[in-house]
Amino acid sequence: MSDLFSALKDNLTKGKKKKIVFPEATDERILLAAGRLANESLVTPVLIGKRNEVVELAKELNADISECEIIDPADYVKWDEMVESFVERRNGRVERKKAEHVLIDANYFGTMLVHMNEADGLVSGAAHSTSDTVRPALQIIKTKEGVRKTSGVFVMVRNDEKYMFADCAINIAPTSEDLAEIAIESARTAKLFNVDPRVAMLSFSTKGSAKSEETERVIEAVKYAKEREPELIIDGEFQFDAAFVPSVAAKKAPNSTIKGDATVFVFPSLEAGNIGYKITERLGGFEAVGPILQGLNKPVNDLSRGCSEEDVYKLALITAAQS
Repeated sequence: MSDLFSALKDNLTKGKKKKIVFPEATDERILLAAGRLANESLVTPVLIGKRNEVVELAKELNADISECEIIDPADYVKWDEMVESFVERRNGRVERKKAEHVLIDANYFGTMLVHMNEADGLVSGAAHSTSDTVRPALQIIKTKEGVRKTSGVFVMVRNDEKYMFADCAINIAPTSEDLAEIAIESARTAKLFNVDPRVAMLSFSTKGSAKSEETERVIEAVKYAKEREPELIIDGEFQFDAAFVPSVAAKKAPNSTIKGDATVFVFPSLEAGNIGYKITERLGGFEAVGPILQGLNKPVNDLSRGCSEEDVYKLALITAAQS
């Protein structure tokens, strides 16, 4: 396991164990990872599902879940309190009968556990779409004060190298204000992983080498980010090589605070970000850790439906660290 996760594990063993909700308890990848997390005393997994089904599957998989909590929404002791809390959180847009129907959904139920401080974070997505995971989070957990939208960042890891790529998961066509927000939140996430944030706002142009509506949007984003966070080291617009290679930076952007030493890369669109991280992963030999959702009041993270047990394990560690 990389130094990134070794450090996370060391930190988690020093404090109070975090409770992480897994709404997909009858997925074998989830159960195997949950048993491992519990037995290593890193987190307390909270498994959502029918107890007999969860226990039976664990036996089939030879997964030790004795240190996990199992909660069945059908007989949850705080059900009435949860329903009332959900109705209140939705500001009257949902009546009680509708709320009871909605909360049978494991993702909504699990997200409410986090909202009610019965758990510290949630990991889902092994058997659900991104929207199934993110929608309850946006409706219940909601974004932090001053943050308009959540975004998805990947930690790209190769040996001792660590870089942040955003947004690679959520916002299809971010505005200048969105990009500024993504940059600021990604810088904060970088610190969680002991990455010194030096933010490069990417484009197909470097410092005016091309002019278009797209490049102007990135330039405006830099301006907005600096206004909100004057101490943040951020610049753009950059082509990737000018942000990453010192010799190229010296030629293309000699007066920039980024000298080819960026550690946080903000892509101008989801299309670019998704393509960029996958190329880095597949051709560059980097491990892509994430997506890590940022900007929420409490941590909720989304797995890929093609995830492995190891992916579940690692994202749970990240979620616990975020909390």
